[in-house]
Amino acid sequence: MGPRFAPAHRSFFLHRSTKALNMRWTWIDRFVTFESGKSATAVKNLSLAEDHFADHFPGFPVMPAPLILEGLAQTGGILVGEARQYRENVVLAKITAKFHSEAMAGEQLTYTTTLLDLNDTGARVSATAHSGDSLIVEAEIMFAHANPSQLPPGLPDTKFVFNGELTHLLRMAAAVSKPSAPST
Repeated sequence: MGPRFAPAHRSFFLHRSTKALNMRWTWIDRFVTFESGKSATAVKNLSLAEDHFADHFPGFPVMPAPLILEGLAQTGGILVGEARQYRENVVLAKITAKFHSEAMAGEQLTYTTTLLDLNDTGARVSATAHSGDSLIVEAEIMFAHANPSQLPPGLPDTKFVFNGELTHLLRMAAAVSKPSAPST
């Protein structure tokens, strides 16, 4: 018989639904700037009260690198989605990243994304995360657009990206948004 895994020692309360598509973790606390079709800046306050710090690592609470990348992807994905009026789902396709330092509990991360390319099939953004003046990570993130006809049959919601709890972030982005200047 294969190895048995101990049950999780923490309980997670799922809001609204237990369906996998409705489970949502947001790694942005708020947007501070949002320039439609150009750039977005968001912040994430790292609190020792967050569950992931208990295990990563005991006595040395470091923000897990994949969660930092997810915060950058959420910031960039909302920038991309808004640029196309949320017509398609924006799906993470690829991240290339270089980490320069760790982010610790008690720090505030600033996620900055800039739209480099946008077309019918997807988009590419450059992204950085800073803690104060310290560069934590720099990345290039590629996204793919997925319209309802490209999704698997039977999916309960064809707008699975820009719904649920993420709509709160969309409202925050709209509140700090500056329309881009017309091209000349």
